[in-house]
Amino acid sequence: MALPLPPGLTPPEVAFLCEMELVTVIPRQRLDGLELLGGPTPPLTPPLRANLPLWLALLLKRQRRCNILAPPWLHPASLTSILETETEHSKAAFSPAPKLPPKSLSSSSQLTLSPPFLPSSTADSRADALPFHWMEMGELLLSGAADDIADADLVRRLLRDLREVRMAKVRAGVEVLDAGGGVQMNGVGGMEVAEGRAFIGGVVDGLRRIGASREQVKREREAEERERGLANTADDDYDAMDL
Repeated sequence: MALPLPPGLTPPEVAFLCEMELVTVIPRQRLDGLELLGGPTPPLTPPLRANLPLWLALLLKRQRRCNILAPPWLHPASLTSILETETEHSKAAFSPAPKLPPKSLSSSSQLTLSPPFLPSSTADSRADALPFHWMEMGELLLSGAADDIADADLVRRLLRDLREVRMAKVRAGVEVLDAGGGVQMNGVGGMEVAEGRAFIGGVVDGLRRIGASREQVKREREAEERERGLANTADDDYDAMDL
């Protein structure tokens, strides 16, 4: 008997989707373009830069056929600035995400780009905005191309601090659920959603059970009051008959 699947995407599935993100590479040798399911890749000609899916870039990196350029937001200075913004506005929204491309860049024959699949980790991406797959992108690049990242140890520590600060915001935002509000998720990454889904879902289920028990107690109290009211009315009728 197959086990029921958990709702939503699991962290391994989110990491798999992250491997489809585009990154910029500097090839070390010539390589013809490949016909992939997601479309053709550009031919590689050293030392010209090219954008490739992350999984292909990591494969070529292991084969020593290319170097991977770290996205601007993964530099220590950029992560430090983003961390300061997150810390200063600890109770506010998350740091802004990369903006969507102009509509003029997308034609009717192409799919409309959405935040999970924007080219937000290439060499031309913004340095002051975390992309949707920032957490898993940083982990994959640090594990597969640490020598291409400036001060990899510092970057690893900054990513860990960012993760702790932002997850604390997610947990703090759950407090409004008790008042009937909603959790603001603007700017939250894919892995943060996957990791916080179980926690937020557990809180919602707990509040639902508490609300159901309160409603049951309220109904029982109203039923007792009605019974007491009927009993008092009957006693008054008997007193009136005696008079």
